[in-house]
Amino acid sequence: MDAVRVALLREVLAGTPWPGEARRFAGSLRRAVVPAGGGLLLVGTERYEPWHLAAHLVDEAAWSGQPELAPTLVRHRVRPGEPPHLSVGLGRLEGARRGHTLLVVAPERPGEGLLERVHDARRAGATVLSLDGGDADLGALAHDALSVPAADCATDLDTVQHLVGAAAGENGLPVRRGAGAGTGAQRLRDRLARLADQLTAPPPSLW
Repeated sequence: MDAVRVALLREVLAGTPWPGEARRFAGSLRRAVVPAGGGLLLVGTERYEPWHLAAHLVDEAAWSGQPELAPTLVRHRVRPGEPPHLSVGLGRLEGARRGHTLLVVAPERPGEGLLERVHDARRAGATVLSLDGGDADLGALAHDALSVPAADCATDLDTVQHLVGAAAGENGLPVRRGAGAGTGAQRLRDRLARLADQLTAPPPSLW
């Protein structure tokens, strides 16, 4: 999510635990993936695909110089003819083991099939993180979980995902873009220009 809108969200949510909790959870994500050199698998539920979080993490990975944050989006349904980065099915979770991080985004209760795969991944040594609506079974499987109950009137899971995605790259330094990158101020102007373009663009689509 762009920096301007994240700053506004943090201002609106000041006085609630959510900005701090998002930074805490983002720190867990960094600590899991950076020492391991990547291996981040991102999966949602049958009814919810976290493609927007995937796009934000790809952006943060590029800007922060931490490519390990860029996830592999694991999908419940892969349609014929889709590009490779959108063609990773649930079978990919069977190969998750030590050195992999599995980030599950589940606004509602995950199906038993997904819970079993997450359980197997954890037993094989993968680190399991969960952004969820408060499901007890998923929370029990996760090494770290950030739950946003549907009854919370201050925010929702989509908003918290934006905060987590933005915070994930905050400890990294901007990447120099060649000899003409210029000063830190120039890099900041470049990023602000890119973010301004994003503000006026429609959200990315997988389809």
